[in-house]
Amino acid sequence: MFDKILIANRGEIALRVVRACREMGVRSVAVYSTEDADSAPVRLADEAVRIGPAAAKRSYLNIPAIIEAAAMTGADAVHPGYGFLSEDPDFAEICEQEGLTFIGPPAGVLARLGDKSTARSLMSRAGLPLLPGTVEPLGDLDAARRAAGAVGFPVIVKAVAGGGGRGMHVADDEAGLAAAYARARSDAQAFFGDGRVYAERYLRTARHVEVQVLADAHGNMICLGERDCSVQRRNQKLIEETPAPALAAEMLAEMKRAALRGAAEVGYRGAGTFEFLVSPDGEFYFMEVNGRIQVEHPVTELATGIDLVQEQIRVAAGLPLRYAQDDVVPRGAVIECRINAEDPERGFAPAPGVLAEFTAPAGPFVRVDTHGFTGARISPSYDSLLAKVVVWAPDRGTAIARMRRALAEFAVSGRGVRTTREFLLRVLGDRRFAEAAHGTSLVADLLAEEAAEAGGG
Repeated sequence: MFDKILIANRGEIALRVVRACREMGVRSVAVYSTEDADSAPVRLADEAVRIGPAAAKRSYLNIPAIIEAAAMTGADAVHPGYGFLSEDPDFAEICEQEGLTFIGPPAGVLARLGDKSTARSLMSRAGLPLLPGTVEPLGDLDAARRAAGAVGFPVIVKAVAGGGGRGMHVADDEAGLAAAYARARSDAQAFFGDGRVYAERYLRTARHVEVQVLADAHGNMICLGERDCSVQRRNQKLIEETPAPALAAEMLAEMKRAALRGAAEVGYRGAGTFEFLVSPDGEFYFMEVNGRIQVEHPVTELATGIDLVQEQIRVAAGLPLRYAQDDVVPRGAVIECRINAEDPERGFAPAPGVLAEFTAPAGPFVRVDTHGFTGARISPSYDSLLAKVVVWAPDRGTAIARMRRALAEFAVSGRGVRTTREFLLRVLGDRRFAEAAHGTSLVADLLAEEAAEAGGG
């Protein structure tokens, strides 16, 4: 086992890894920007090293500074969390070259999965169903037109190197294709430094379901169930739950088998998530693989009792999985709500500031993962995620009621600070969500309806 792990991240995921290390008897090193000098991970880690100014490119994305911090503190492994460098094959390779164990998939696996064209080709070879579209990147707008003609409108143009809901634009018809293609290419270059894009059929109403897998270096591989992530705004997840409600059990079972086939195809190692879309007629299609811990991993942890972060660390240390497939027995219903420092009344604009009050909910079967505390400064420089409220209950109806109670208890205030708490309560109270009759368009539909009502329409 490792002696010391450097956590190349910030916020709630950095704190989550610090806690996993503490329970395992492993020392932790937090890195931080000047903006995060008084953050919770810095306070609770065994050591902390400043690696740069507020700008992420000069701190949390600054590979030389992170490697230097690891050398200075004698860390023997690096946990990248999610976001930032977590799926960067170059970073994984540099860690290995410097004698540091990267807690994640091998660099070659990250490279293959990070290129969506390559990933789609590999998953097709493993027998995973793909939405009709292009496997190879589009060469130009004419190629996009030919692809749209083959699969039919609407189509979605996506960044080959994309992730996190970025670099994706929908064209409803021929007139909108040129703009979608241009915007996707521009976003792809800006966000990922790679302007290549591909196209596939767009499902306007679908369910977004993902499957969690764990694999070690000894040939052991297990599936830990699925999470429904259909409640999204602009491809950013807001609510996640397990089990995925109102979907056929056999279809979900086949989806899990498909995820394991896909993981075996690429020689996966560590914790990974296979993401799928489910069409209104009940067919599922592969989207992408996230080669890291997910924001929503607590959903699976509460359902299975398995600590995913500790398993990541054990696998990276060369140890075999502690669980066989028969040991994985998800129980009850789990729902997670992401509390973002955003103002829904201003188009979900970031609403940072100093937390004058921060009282997280508690009570039976409620978990809160957060880096917030009274007096903490929520920075405008980073992602707006403030907390994740997660509840367990024996059934979905009770879980929804418990989440509504927990959110009602959450008290956050501060000059300029706003959160998505009230909006999430509105979603939870929507009939479509309660009846599991929703899809990925639910939030857009709800916002449109509220705007129409406010305008007297």
